[in-house]
Amino acid sequence: MTTPEALADSDVRAARATLEVPAHADPHGPGSGALPTPVARPDRWIDHWEPEDPTFWRTVGRRIARRNLYPSIFAEFLGFSVWASWSIVVPQLAAAGFALTVDQQFWLIAIPSLVGATLRVPYTFAVPRFGGRNWTITSALLLLLPASGLAFVVSRPATTPFWMLLVVAALAGLGGGNFASSMANISFFYPEAEKGRALGLNAAGGNIGTAAVQLAVPLVIVSSAGLRLERAGLMFLPLIVLAAVLAARLMSNLTVAKADYRAFGSAVRNRHTWIISLLYIGTFGSFIGYAGVFPTLLATQFPRITVSIAFLGALVGSVSRPVGGILADRWGGARVTIASFVVMSVAASSAVIALRTASFALFLGAFLVLFVASGAGNGANYRMIPAVFRHGVTTSDGVAAARKAAAGCIGIAGAAGAFGGFLIPRGFAVSHTLAGSLQPALWAFVGVYVVLGVTTWAVYQRRSAPMSAAVI
Repeated sequence: MTTPEALADSDVRAARATLEVPAHADPHGPGSGALPTPVARPDRWIDHWEPEDPTFWRTVGRRIARRNLYPSIFAEFLGFSVWASWSIVVPQLAAAGFALTVDQQFWLIAIPSLVGATLRVPYTFAVPRFGGRNWTITSALLLLLPASGLAFVVSRPATTPFWMLLVVAALAGLGGGNFASSMANISFFYPEAEKGRALGLNAAGGNIGTAAVQLAVPLVIVSSAGLRLERAGLMFLPLIVLAAVLAARLMSNLTVAKADYRAFGSAVRNRHTWIISLLYIGTFGSFIGYAGVFPTLLATQFPRITVSIAFLGALVGSVSRPVGGILADRWGGARVTIASFVVMSVAASSAVIALRTASFALFLGAFLVLFVASGAGNGANYRMIPAVFRHGVTTSDGVAAARKAAAGCIGIAGAAGAFGGFLIPRGFAVSHTLAGSLQPALWAFVGVYVVLGVTTWAVYQRRSAPMSAAVI
């Protein structure tokens, strides 16, 4: 690892190696100052990247990391928007001429999460295989498929069978896969001390896409000629192209993110990967699951209330995610995660009371609290991953291996969490079919949150636990 002393002895040489400045570049040219202006290689690969080196990070690392973070946030924002598009389209299908059962509606909400969860593991491997910049461009352009497919099928209610709706809804899962590759890529750019904030911002940018699409679609589909539901897909097309262009112009690939499949395998064999994945089902799975069903729940339980307010849930959940990461940086991810599960248990119980009393105000308040707590838990969980894998590591080789294993855990946990987005809609569907009510599903969720909170305490906070003395 390059030391601060070595950098001090030869600033120009080290900066050129770091920034891939061609050998013929003049380090003392106009506007260069003490360090040369960053010049990327034609193929946009950076070979030298040491964010844990304080001098490296202060002089050149932070600037390059931010240049990659912002396009990543925008691309992930669109990924989440496309992924969540069916959550707000489904309540509009009846007005567009589709006759669907309640179970079919919940299937259309759930299937994008199932596909997105399945894609998250290969999407994580795509970053080391193809490069973060290259894969961001590719994954953004793939969103053209579900967006154009949505525009096509919803405009033909008389000739579109349910299975075709289901296939196009499944294509929206491509947007869910973007999360894993984006998070894995950004995790390589930032030092451990700033990972919580960077990953929290990156994830929040994606999560806000859920709120944005639920806000935008009801506005976009209304016209003087009547309902134009196809606009829910068409509105994405120029934005997707813009995201690909920004990624191509601003982002870079890191050689250090090349795949080490043994390191990823070590993440699979590490029991903490699966514990964190279980916790992430409870936090992120709850967020994406509730975000998916919330418009439909409002439409069925309180039909006199416009579904246009449904975006509030995803919005407050998205905003609370970086807050959870920041709190976790200070207090530890495990503590914030436990607190999140406690609050979620209380909020889900309150939602049951709201249904029994037909109180819309209590129902809305309970779900907004659920969104806030699940969002904060999302950020806290991701803060736990690098801390858990870094625990007890002292050598530079060990740090590098831990960093790559943590990236593998991000992909696995992200995939597991997204399955929660499938389980919650299906849980509500089964509850409605068997009991004619949503209350059994909510009570089941309360039980799950209690179990997950106790698990987090037992593994990471209990005094006799191996990591209890560390800030995990």
